Amino acid sequence: MKYLWKTAAASFAIWFGLTSVVSADAVTGAEIVTLGEDLNPQQREELLQEMNVEEGNVDIVTVSNDEEHQYLGDYIDASVIGTRALSSSKITMGEPGSGIDVETNRITWVSEGMYANALITAGVEDADIYVTAPFDVSGTGALTGLIKAYEESTDEDIPEEQKQAANEELVKTAELGEEYGVEDATELMARIKEALAEEDVESEEDLRALIQRIAEELGMNLTDDELDGLVSLFDRIRGLNIDWNQVRTQIDSIRTNIGDFVDSDEGQSIIQSILDFFNRLLDTVTSWFQSRSEESSQK
Repeated sequence: MKYLWKTAAASFAIWFGLTSVVSADAVTGAEIVTLGEDLNPQQREELLQEMNVEEGNVDIVTVSNDEEHQYLGDYIDASVIGTRALSSSKITMGEPGSGIDVETNRITWVSEGMYANALITAGVEDADIYVTAPFDVSGTGALTGLIKAYEESTDEDIPEEQKQAANEELVKTAELGEEYGVEDATELMARIKEALAEEDVESEEDLRALIQRIAEELGMNLTDDELDGLVSLFDRIRGLNIDWNQVRTQIDSIRTNIGDFVDSDEGQSIIQSILDFFNRLLDTVTSWFQSRSEESSQK
């Protein structure tokens, strides 16, 4: 599935912009590939073909399972991370202001919106992201590879606290998604970030009240532990070097794309396909009830 503001506005969650780690030298259209270290040669080749790239013609970054545990181990059970690095990805640099588009394949636990959130937390912006694996995997390790790729390609170090925040955010959103649904979980994150970009939050108490208010607006009855975890995360995020102007720029540019997509031929085609599906489903159910009614009248 592809994660776009354009196709799922309700579930889009944009992280507020941190000081960008993507260098000004990043070229629109440039590609970077990340590959899990534990792919066998056949899997490696198949994924490169799937991503439509050739080894030798694209920069490739390898990610190990140890690196995955390094950044995720404090936030998620080791069994979810697993013992092999298999998640892989391709990043294509986009036009300035284009936002982040994410598409996943065979990723079962991390949604497109969660990747988008965490990547912007890490300072990444304006890129097309494709995440895949040789078979169904949780997808937790892909974020490690994506961040590592940007570090190596831009020759800049992302602060450790920024990486940790991105990974913790990914896990918390996934866990909330299991309880409340992915759309509500990502929307909660989106609204918190937007509120932080627009409102004065001076204390932890203010932050707690803000998060609780937004959760209630979404009909989410957060537990004390869930609320405490979000307060802790966002309190630390507030201490990072945040470019609030970039917050507004990213949100505005992405939301502009919503209308552009809905009005496009592609958007109308997708909407019509959904409507056709439900019409066919309704016809099937109606026919079934009519058949049952006729059978009953003949008895």
